Amino acid sequence: MSSVDFLFEGIIKAFDLIIGLDPYVLSITGVSIRVSGTATILAALTAIPLAFALSFLDFRGRQVLITLVNTGMGLPPVFVGLFIFVMLVPAGPLGFLRMIFTPEAMIIAQYILVTPIITGISLAAIKAVPGSIIETVYTLGGREMDAIIVTLREAKSGIITAILAGLGRALAEVGAILIVGGNIAYTGSIGGIGEGLSYTRTLTTAITSETSKGDISTSIALGIILISLNLSVNLLANLIQRRD
Repeated sequence: MSSVDFLFEGIIKAFDLIIGLDPYVLSITGVSIRVSGTATILAALTAIPLAFALSFLDFRGRQVLITLVNTGMGLPPVFVGLFIFVMLVPAGPLGFLRMIFTPEAMIIAQYILVTPIITGISLAAIKAVPGSIIETVYTLGGREMDAIIVTLREAKSGIITAILAGLGRALAEVGAILIVGGNIAYTGSIGGIGEGLSYTRTLTTAITSETSKGDISTSIALGIILISLNLSVNLLANLIQRRD
């Protein structure tokens, strides 16, 4: 079999898996969306108020916190994964929580990675709002809360873009979640229930494992889904930016 035939056959089988709604592929996709979506929502709930606090409040350590946010945007995922692993492993400080190799541990890892990204981009969007708009609010008798609300309206597209960027980053994550999640899929369960379904295996970690096993068609199917999800997120972000 030539290399072209090998690739073509792999692509055909990949689409068969997707169109046929293969349970294994669907379970992996579901875990990826659930873990990344949850982590992104939690990160947004933390990052957006933090970005506004850094923009409107003057407090001791503010510049240090901004520096930490900027540094966190480039955190090595494997370091985050290692840190959480050491914390959650049974012999670690938080081992009593028994969260290692669970979706919850993966959510924590992605939360740590995504929060600085959403904070940093949101902070830039808030700072991009013209100062004259905020001054007008105060001139008309508005208070700080009024200025925050107006700023939120003006910076909403940038903030939404920040959230979508965080989601895209979470979906593409592999290093940290591989360490703390263990890339686990159920096999040989009692009565066959759940056999071959993902527990902590995501699109990215499954691609690495399936490729190492030589299952190219499954890897391609997962890759197509992953690219489609990220492309959808990017298209949505571009659409929001164009509307504004």
